Parts: sequence; C-alpha cells; structure tokens
Amino acid sequence: MKTITAIEAQKKNPNRVNICLDGEFAFGLSRLSAAWLRVGQTLSPEKIASLQEADAREWVMQKALFFLGFRARSEREMRDYLLKQSAPPALLEETLARLKENHLLNDEDFARNWVENRSVFRPRGRRALQMELRRKGLSENDIAAALPGPEQETSLALEAARRYAQKTRGLAAQPWAEFRVKVGGFLTRRGFSYQQAAEACRQVWNEVSHHTGNEDVTDEYLD
Repeated sequence: MKTITAIEAQKKNPNRVNICLDGEFAFGLSRLSAAWLRVGQTLSPEKIASLQEADAREWVMQKALFFLGFRARSEREMRDYLLKQSAPPALLEETLARLKENHLLNDEDFARNWVENRSVFRPRGRRALQMELRRKGLSENDIAAALPGPEQETSLALEAARRYAQKTRGLAAQPWAEFRVKVGGFLTRRGFSYQQAAEACRQVWNEVSHHTGNEDVTDEYLD
C-alpha cells in the first residue's frame, strides 16, 4: 500500500493534478478522476492501476471530442487521428465504440451531411463527391446512399455554373467559345460529366447574354 502525500495542480494544465505517493511524484490524473482522492489516503497497487487506466480512457475520449469539435468525422478519420495521438489500441477501439453508441460517430450520417453541405456551399458532381468520401474511408454502400441522383446532379451543375459566372469578373462579356471552355472546365473539375457541363454552360450563357448583348446558343452549338 502507498500513501498519498500531496495532490498538486499541474502548472501547464490546471485541469490535471500530480499525485505524490510516499513523498514522490507517482502519476498525473484529471481533476475529475482525482476528485475523491485526499492526502493521507492509502492506495493498493490494483487501485493505482485502475486510476491510471480510467485516466487514460478519459484522455483518449477528450482527444476524440476535441477532434469532433471542428466538424463531424468519419470513423476512418477518427481512427487515424487517435493513432497519431498514440492512443493505446484497446482504448482506441473502446472510444470508437462509445462514440458510435452515443451517435457522435456515424458514417452513414457523415456521408449524407457531407454531400448536403457540398450541395449548398460548393456544388460538386457525383464523381468528385465519390472520390472525397472514399478518401474519408466511407464504405461504397454509404457513399452510394448519399450521392445525388441524376436530376439533382444536373441542378447542381447549373448552380455551380451560375456561381462561377457571377464571381469571375469579365467572364460574361467574353465570346461563347471562351465562356464554354472556362465554365465547362470548371464544371468537369468539380466532377460533372461533359454533357452536364455543356448543358449548364449553354443555359447560363443564355441567361447572361441578355445582359451583355451576346447571342443565345442552342443545342447545335454545344460541340
């Protein structure tokens, strides 16, 4: 048995304390884990090991919650992050399970929310979205369930073309050929098909042509 001789707040982290046993530093604990400890209390080796294990478990969970504080994460992202933080394998798996049980980690929701966010702020085609979600470690089933359908993808291409034309200075005043190359290239880089890009270019060109005096284009000018 060892006796607690001091419980001192850590200088660099006020949320943790140093535990001294028999006059010597023994280990650190979070204030939460150390809340019931007091000077003069005796601890068995088993109790010391239990305290340290509970502290390590809490440490890993706090790391995970910190990572989630910026945005939602996929399970692969969380696993990779905790590995970089040197989380013990057993505690890593336990933490992932706890996060999923508490609905803080859900790949199906992550994929759906990722696509919705992209659709609102930075529209992309299915190919680009698929590549992004694969890089996040999502399963093919979760990816397929989240991707936009053909009609929605066509609408996204049109929305992306409008935004690009509006924010690119002087683009609307350029000849059709240059407009098509620039807007079409932008759309294909965003993962839209050639046909979707061509149709969106035509429609947006016809919308802006009324303000610039340029002639409308029809389907025969798409190629």
